[in-house]
Amino acid sequence: MPVHRTAIEGLLVLNWDMHHDERGYFKQTYQHGELAQALCREPRLRQGNHSRSQARVLRGFHIEPWDKLIYVPRGLATCVVADVRPDSPTFGATEHFLLGDSPGRLDRVFIHRGLANAFYSHAETDYLNDVSEEYNPTGRGGVVWNDPHLNVPWPDTNPILSEADRQHPTLKALFPSHPFLA
Repeated sequence: MPVHRTAIEGLLVLNWDMHHDERGYFKQTYQHGELAQALCREPRLRQGNHSRSQARVLRGFHIEPWDKLIYVPRGLATCVVADVRPDSPTFGATEHFLLGDSPGRLDRVFIHRGLANAFYSHAETDYLNDVSEEYNPTGRGGVVWNDPHLNVPWPDTNPILSEADRQHPTLKALFPSHPFLA
């Protein structure tokens, strides 16, 4: 099955074979039934989003109250998912993916609600994400992109950031008494 679990519960990678011929390629990016089997529940996608970011833009870490299925069909992005659920056994863990054009991969990544995700654009990049709920600003949050406890080796120490992403709190500020942050 092309759906693979990661060390973080609720974070899946979907990787289907690519079929090339003289016209280009064809790649299936997900199948509802296989995703449902891997999740042990029916996935529900209610809204599709598309962002385009110029080179050196970093977006995130965003924490949202919905599931997200991401895909980078054009460009190249380092995508990082962090487990910021305080009761999770992998709290503070991160998984890194290089997605998009070569040397990236055209995988889809399923991110369970409550996980934080961020991405850095190495070139102009299209980032698609289908989400399980229609947009509602309630319940959204974030963690600062360069949080020392997440220790992400971003490819740029001075990326282009929104003011909101620059102002996100650290994990320590969000969970001051968590043992991982001691």
